[in-house]
Amino acid sequence: MSRIGKLPVDFAADINVSTNGNVITFAKGKNSVDLDTKGNVSFTLEGNTLTFATLTDAKAHRAFWGTYRALAANIVTGLTTGYTRQLEINGVGYRASVNGKILNLQLGFSHDINYELPEGIQASVEKNVITLKGHEKQVLGQVAAEVRSFRPPEPYKGKGVKYMEEHIVRKAGKTAKK
Repeated sequence: MSRIGKLPVDFAADINVSTNGNVITFAKGKNSVDLDTKGNVSFTLEGNTLTFATLTDAKAHRAFWGTYRALAANIVTGLTTGYTRQLEINGVGYRASVNGKILNLQLGFSHDINYELPEGIQASVEKNVITLKGHEKQVLGQVAAEVRSFRPPEPYKGKGVKYMEEHIVRKAGKTAKK
């Protein structure tokens, strides 16, 4: 029995939840997110509570039970409070700026990297910290991973783009012969 799947998903009254077949639509203001269960789980909507149940006792359906409940809870959290991811830029001459929906990165290459932010993601830069905000957890994580991939941190001096909470294991480097 799934310990995650059996928990109900509670949401505030300002979030509008509607169902259409196997698709659950969460909406708040101008933001709307669809969750397609693809017929792998059954769900019931009662007031401000959404509960999930397995279709059969098959292993795959039991696995989907907890997965879709967690996805629904992440959508509700994203619409109420939102998600934030911070990236830190380390390196001489490395900098970032935001112009509308374009994140401009100068990471030691011969050219600037202009990354277009997807819909629903906002970015701000303060000194050497890029702050990404959005209401969809998966999209925000994908954007942060793509920005980090332009110049991943190297282990000798720690130069590059890293997550704020990430710890880089440093290597000693060469030593002179005596």
